[in-house]
Amino acid sequence: MRPFTHTISLTDARAALVAAAHRLTRTDTVALPHLTGRVVAHDVVATANVPPFSRAMMDGYAVQAADTFGAQADSPRTLLRVGRVYTGEVLARTVNAGECVEIATGAPLPPGVDAVVMVEETAVADGGVQILTAVQPGQHVGRAGADIAAGAVVLRDGDVLLPARVGVVAALGLAALDVVVKPRVAIVSTGNEVVAPGVTLGPGQIHDVNRHTLSAIVTAHGGVAVPLEVAADTHEALDAAVTAALACDLVLFSGGSSVGERDLVIDVLTRRGTVVFHGIATRPGKPTAFGAIDGVPVFGMPGNPASCLTNAYVLLVPFLRTLAGLPAYEPRMVTAPLARTVTSSLGRTQFYTVRLADGVAEPAFKASGDITSMAHADGYIEIADDVASIVAGTPVDVVLF
Repeated sequence: MRPFTHTISLTDARAALVAAAHRLTRTDTVALPHLTGRVVAHDVVATANVPPFSRAMMDGYAVQAADTFGAQADSPRTLLRVGRVYTGEVLARTVNAGECVEIATGAPLPPGVDAVVMVEETAVADGGVQILTAVQPGQHVGRAGADIAAGAVVLRDGDVLLPARVGVVAALGLAALDVVVKPRVAIVSTGNEVVAPGVTLGPGQIHDVNRHTLSAIVTAHGGVAVPLEVAADTHEALDAAVTAALACDLVLFSGGSSVGERDLVIDVLTRRGTVVFHGIATRPGKPTAFGAIDGVPVFGMPGNPASCLTNAYVLLVPFLRTLAGLPAYEPRMVTAPLARTVTSSLGRTQFYTVRLADGVAEPAFKASGDITSMAHADGYIEIADDVASIVAGTPVDVVLF
C-alpha cells in the first residue's frame, strides 16, 4: 500500500483544471440539419440582405401612400387595380399614381409602391378598389434587409447554435457551417475484476458501471465518448491503453488511481507524462488524479461508481465543456430543509446525495461504491470542508442531476 501523503483542496483542484482547460482549435464543417447545439467556430457575416426584397406584411393592396391621404370610410379614395402578386412572384411593371396591386402577405412589393393597405380597410367597387383609410409610406411593409443587413455580423465566435440561431444560418442560405469540433474522450475502465454488462460474472467479478456513466456524461456535455477495452491491472495493459487513448482529446481512466499495490494508473501517468495533482480532500472522490501525457489531458477517476460519477459532475463536466467551447454549466438548484442531521469530516468537502420528497431533502448517500446512491437521488448538497454537521431543518441548496 502507498497511502496518500498529501491531498489538495477542492478549490485548488478546480483552479488547476481551469488553468489546464482550453477550447479545442480544430473545426468541423457540419450540415445545417445537424447544427443544433454546436458551437460557432468564427464570426459569421451576412453576404446579402434578409429578406432580399421589400415585401408585404399584410394581405391587401400595394399602393403609393400619397394616393390614400385623406381616405376615410365615408370618403374613400378609389384606385385602379392593375395586377395581383402572390408569394414567389414579381410584377413586371411599375405601379403608377392612381393604381394599386392586390398583394399577399410575404409577396415582393412591385416597383412604384411604398405601402400596403390591409384588405379589411378596402372595398371592391366597379372600376377599382376603394381605400377606406389612409396609410403612411412604409406601413405594412417589411423592407429589404430589415431582419439582417448585408455586412452585419449575425453570429459570433463561441455562440451556441440554439434553434433560432440555426434559423439564422438557414436564412443566410448556408447549407453548412464551421463549428468547434466535439472533443473525443477516451474512456478506459481498469481492473482485473471488471467485465462488460451482458457477460456472466465469474468469481470476484463485477460489471463495468463507470464506462457507461462516464459515456453518458461526455455525450450530455458536448463530447464524443470513445469507450476502449477494459485494461487489466498491469503496466503493460495500461501502457497499451494509454497509447490507444492518446488519439483522443481527453483520456478518462476509472479505477487504478488509489494507493493499493495494483493501483497503477498514477504510475503510468508519472512515467509517461506529468501529474498536476493526485488526491483531493473530498468525499467521495478522494483518489482522483489529473495530468497530461504528450499534451493530452488525463483524468484518473476513482473506481467506485458513486465516487467516479460525483467527480464527473463536479470536475470533469466544467473541463469538458471548456474543451468543447460550451458555456459554463449552470445546473438547476432548489433550496429545501434537510430532513435529518448529517455529519461530515472537517478538512474535506463532502458531496451528499439527497432525494426531494414532500418539500424536504432526504439524505440518500449509502457508500462510494453504491451506484444507487446516485440513481435513487435527485441531486446533491455540498458540505464545505470547515463544516462538521448540518442539523435537520437547515435549508440547503440542492444541485439537481
